[in-house]
Amino acid sequence: MGRFILWFLLISVFILSPFVGAVELEIGKIFDFSTLASNIFFELRVPRVLFAFFAGTILSLSGLLFQTLFRNALMTPYTLGISSGAVLGAGVAIKLGLGSLFFGLTAIHLFGFFGALFSVFLLLYLSKFLKNAHHESLLLLGIALSLFYTSALMIVFYLGSAIQNDMLIRFTMGSLSVIGWQNPIIVGFIAAVLVGVVYMYRFELQLLGISNESAKLKGLDTKKTTRVLLVVSSFAIGTLVSISGPIGFVGLITPHIVAKIHPSTVNRRIIKTALFGGLFLVFCDTITRALSTQSELPIGIITALIGGPFFIYLIMRKK
Repeated sequence: MGRFILWFLLISVFILSPFVGAVELEIGKIFDFSTLASNIFFELRVPRVLFAFFAGTILSLSGLLFQTLFRNALMTPYTLGISSGAVLGAGVAIKLGLGSLFFGLTAIHLFGFFGALFSVFLLLYLSKFLKNAHHESLLLLGIALSLFYTSALMIVFYLGSAIQNDMLIRFTMGSLSVIGWQNPIIVGFIAAVLVGVVYMYRFELQLLGISNESAKLKGLDTKKTTRVLLVVSSFAIGTLVSISGPIGFVGLITPHIVAKIHPSTVNRRIIKTALFGGLFLVFCDTITRALSTQSELPIGIITALIGGPFFIYLIMRKK
């Protein structure tokens, strides 16, 4: 019963979210395409809700992927420093003042992607030298890497101009503000690819979640499968972070909530986790737009306020 109420609440918020904001919309004028209400609804509100949903899907599914592959409840692209690598890459692109490169692809997107990808391969390489690579040691390594990226970003901030620094500050807080349909379509396509790849490897992921040895006994090429899943996830995270900035803790929270309300094997929780993550981030974004503040509260603050205590809870309950 509680599970049904939770899903009903999140779906209801998703439906009502386009009507929440600083400007009140009259329902009768929304489908009159010559009115301001129609432009706000179809060019700002609906794209933003879809963008938040697809972003939440990517973050939550990446969290499930990392927690399963590394068999650690605290592993996410955020805690392992992969998001920080993408932020640093995007910050370098902002500092260099690079614009569009080709086919509308911006340097921020490209640098963010390679920052995330570099972090993944660096973690995989360094993990070879750790005796307990899949547990606390790798987590500490990711935290150290994240701190290093943050320090490097501060150097970029110190060397930047006032305009560039303002862009960096706003970027690092995370934002789901979009105008038009370009970003929602890009992120939606990437989310669909990520869901498709993870679902295609769902049985391999289930075996890897038990142990590498059992997966090898089943004839699975563990290194190749792990590399494919991590590269696809890093591509999705890198692209998302380059557009929205870092949005923490969604990938940490949602897989555990879904596992609690839907206790089953990993391969059966993939779609549920993707949907729940999307709806959860829409819920958080609706809170930011519903608050009566002078300026819009960054989405990263809301997710951190919810995720911080949850992170502490996970640490405290670990035996």
